[in-house]
Amino acid sequence: MATQTEEINRRRTFAIISHPDAGKTTLTEKLLLFGGAIHIAGAVKSNKIKKTATSDWMEIEKQRGISVATSVMGFNYGDYKINILDTPGHQDFAEDTYRTLTAVDSVIIVVDVAKGVEQQTRKLMEVCRMRRTPVIIFVNKLDREGRDPFDILDELESELKIKVRPLSWPINIGAKFKGVYNIYEHSLDLFKPDKQKVSERVEIDNIDDPRIDAEVGENDAAKLREDLELIDGVYPEFDPQEYLKGELAPVFFGSALNTFGVKELLDCFVEIAPSPRPIEAVEREVNPQEEGFTGFVFKIHANMDPNHRSCIAFVKVCSGKFERNSGYKHVRSGKIMKFAAPTAFMAQKKNIVDEAWPGDIVGLPDNGSFKIGDTLTSGENLHFKGLPSFSPEMFKYIENTDPMKAKQLDKGIRQLMDEGVAQLFTNQFNGRKIIGTVGQLQFEVIQYRLLHEYGASCRWEPISLYKACWIESDDAEALAAFKKRKHQFMATDIEGRDVFLADSSYVLTMARQDFPKIRFHFSSEF
Repeated sequence: MATQTEEINRRRTFAIISHPDAGKTTLTEKLLLFGGAIHIAGAVKSNKIKKTATSDWMEIEKQRGISVATSVMGFNYGDYKINILDTPGHQDFAEDTYRTLTAVDSVIIVVDVAKGVEQQTRKLMEVCRMRRTPVIIFVNKLDREGRDPFDILDELESELKIKVRPLSWPINIGAKFKGVYNIYEHSLDLFKPDKQKVSERVEIDNIDDPRIDAEVGENDAAKLREDLELIDGVYPEFDPQEYLKGELAPVFFGSALNTFGVKELLDCFVEIAPSPRPIEAVEREVNPQEEGFTGFVFKIHANMDPNHRSCIAFVKVCSGKFERNSGYKHVRSGKIMKFAAPTAFMAQKKNIVDEAWPGDIVGLPDNGSFKIGDTLTSGENLHFKGLPSFSPEMFKYIENTDPMKAKQLDKGIRQLMDEGVAQLFTNQFNGRKIIGTVGQLQFEVIQYRLLHEYGASCRWEPISLYKACWIESDDAEALAAFKKRKHQFMATDIEGRDVFLADSSYVLTMARQDFPKIRFHFSSEF
């Protein structure tokens, strides 16, 4: 039997993040291919292969070719147990991604060689910097025309505000792309475009080895030697400690679609990436080595299986060992809960698990008892922080279009809101329900899922609002006076807390001036 320390040390839990279309889902698939978890890669957008990408399993994702829900996939690679969280790149689902970043120990950022760093990538990098999460960068699509690798490195440094160090280097790019020199392992990988198989590797002794000239031609070999000399001159030696502190990002080059440069990334990743680390709770720091089990819910997904109306709560194990059928304390409610069928995921395929260790993600069947941010423990009262809901930026009234289906609609809205996809506010003045989201696409997703998963049809009606903010005050009279004066703009959230719906920034500024005793919050964590 492996000890707890051995189990922890072999875990690698990370998220893959990028701008939409940089090739994140494709990279995830290729990593699964190496882990033997899948045997054929689904070409995501090709109509010839009806097998769509393994990690995009919701109907709406298959139609759009984008990832909207974070998927969790676990597999073994050599002696390591790897847990990948594939996140939605689309900015309308940024909140799901921010929360996912609280559950991982490191991150791989995918950058398109032609487009460079895009806005969404910058935002996500800020979250990593805030949490000091170590980052590896994979520059993708080298088999297409793109920018000079040195320019890309400069841009990564200036845009992501982090030092970089290439650990592999491309030989040409686009149509002339011949392969990658692996700086980390001193080997040469020759490019043969093939979506299923891995290209060949030439073992060489050092960079002056004549075999390089034979394989790629003298001119390219000479340029490669020049580039590498420049890299050694400009960039310091790779220091794993700086990477672990989140101050230095190793960079790899390749083409995920052609399974090229992916294995180099994976081999180096399992070696240098951190195993599960201590996590800050409100009360104290929780160390993975502790005996007592602790974990927190970072995501809830309704209807993973449309035949059974079930929700699943995704729990990140932080310390101790999670065991099936053991009683654990649900800290918010104080109840002891047992789980007869906890699951681990391979995209949509679920397997029942008997135990899980720190770094693992476990799916627990949820009949409405979990909320995002909930803590489960062996008995201690702990609260993990850093899973906020942000103030939405877009608002619409949701109206029922089929009076016979009012119950289904209510249930559907409640379950989808528990997932944290959007937020529900009930206007206290007229009782109408308002949905707030971070982006337009969420309204479409909600409408689609209500119809297809709950049989409830709805329509949206416009409402012009600027911000929703949570309000509180130590002075009951001041709070009552505010609510009376603003009664048309008062709502409650799903937990019954007071929310002020400001219809312009001017109104919000004036409210803050006129009512100094009221505190206005723009995230639900206060």
